[in-house]
Amino acid sequence: MLKISAVSYLNTIPFIHGLKQSELIKIINLQLDYPSICAEKLINGNVDLALVPVAVIPKLKEAHIISDYCIGANGAVDTVCLYSDVPVEEIESIALDYQSRTSVALLRVLLKEYWQLNPKFINAVVGFEENIKGNHAALVIGDRAFALNTKHAYIYDLSAIWKEMTGFPFVFAAWVANTKLPQDFIISFNKALEKGLSNIDKALALEGDSYPSCENPEDYLNNKISYSLDSEKQKGMELFLRKII
Repeated sequence: MLKISAVSYLNTIPFIHGLKQSELIKIINLQLDYPSICAEKLINGNVDLALVPVAVIPKLKEAHIISDYCIGANGAVDTVCLYSDVPVEEIESIALDYQSRTSVALLRVLLKEYWQLNPKFINAVVGFEENIKGNHAALVIGDRAFALNTKHAYIYDLSAIWKEMTGFPFVFAAWVANTKLPQDFIISFNKALEKGLSNIDKALALEGDSYPSCENPEDYLNNKISYSLDSEKQKGMELFLRKII
């Protein structure tokens, strides 16, 4: 049985729905985790395939991107943001979300190349998002970000800033295997994801009750998250990986 780790955020609902409705669900062990755990499981060989933060791809002995789909954004995404009560140039310290790898690496790139700033970084612990005040800011990713989008004076959406800086969309996570998988499985896997993406309303109806923090999930999934791993996203991902290696 193939072990698969997927992200347990709202933005993954179409993927989860597609897999659950497919015949593949009978031959896979589907595990839901936050992104850094997905990465850890794939790196350690605890799963065969995972929706992983792309920043971990260079750390894998073998990395096979097996899907035409990803978690990406072509501009603002709303759920990967730097939150602050002061302008970015006045920030002295930033708590880094423990659930993240790619977004932490992206923030470091933007601070260095876009803002030319060097604040102190703090590895965050559970509940860190409640302690944003004064000159202390925080990077928060995923569904917890929805509640923060009206709380703080300054919100810096990282994929929007990446787009402004580079002209490319950003890929947060991709489906990566740590070994070669059978071609027939890959074809069936992509068909399952495609079916889920074609039925976002149904996916939300069946799975959306677990994600009450988003006021307009239809808009978020249809207009903020960009799922196709097209050539522009691939170029953006390659540029990002060059910057962090």
